[in-house]
Amino acid sequence: MKRVLAVLLLLALAIPLIGYRNATADPLVRRANVGFESWPAAAPPVRVALLADIHVQGPDLSPERMARIAAQVTAQKPDLILIAGDFSGDRALSTRLYSEAEIAASLKGLKAPLGVHAVLGNHDHWRDGSAMRRAVTAAGIRVLANQAVRAGPLIIAGADDIHTGNADVEALARAAAALPGPTVVLSHSPDIAPLLPPRFGLVLAGHTHCGQIVLPLVGYLATASRHGERYACGMIREPGRTTIVSGGIGTSVLPLRFGAPPDFWIVTMGPLAPAATAR
Repeated sequence: MKRVLAVLLLLALAIPLIGYRNATADPLVRRANVGFESWPAAAPPVRVALLADIHVQGPDLSPERMARIAAQVTAQKPDLILIAGDFSGDRALSTRLYSEAEIAASLKGLKAPLGVHAVLGNHDHWRDGSAMRRAVTAAGIRVLANQAVRAGPLIIAGADDIHTGNADVEALARAAAALPGPTVVLSHSPDIAPLLPPRFGLVLAGHTHCGQIVLPLVGYLATASRHGERYACGMIREPGRTTIVSGGIGTSVLPLRFGAPPDFWIVTMGPLAPAATAR
């Protein structure tokens, strides 16, 4: 009986340690190619880095660690960097919460020729969306709220957060219509995908953390999506649309990860790449 209790005690200690180690590991670099029918003939492909769910907070993601990750992203030499929201961390079990200015300062190492663009997530709005927008903007990152901008041959349509009622699909469509060309929707949550008009054939998002805790035989404990596992993680191909969901960098609720390592994506976009097709 004592041996059984000892084993159970060791497991009780080991599991959180393993989960924390998983959460603080260097993010995986996931890669994809996406082709556009409307890609300009003379334009070279564009390498886009997608980050999501930064959640800068203690103990697992300090500003110093985020600055190192920012350098890792920039070392991939992307032409464009997109951040799918949730800069802030407000976890109840956090050992330290950082100010908007401290969070934004940790991102200054993100550099790309076509710029760095972002949208806000639900945690940003719950904390103070206006303050986060000001801080991130001051760090040289353009924050889009149902707006569209041109970045090289691409149009970036940035949707505000759907879970806090700030997304406006009609406003986003109007903004993008004024800028013809291959269009990428950047959204914190993939839940916006089914609401988009057909023109928007590619969505880049986060929010789900790829489940954050995914157990053998059990699977996802939660996805934080209204659509369950439909947009839980990775590249989702549906008729007329491709959605890419990052597992994110930070954590929520608990500073643990199992079966869902931190990641960021490098998506090469150009004329009809073989892995996926978007309008």
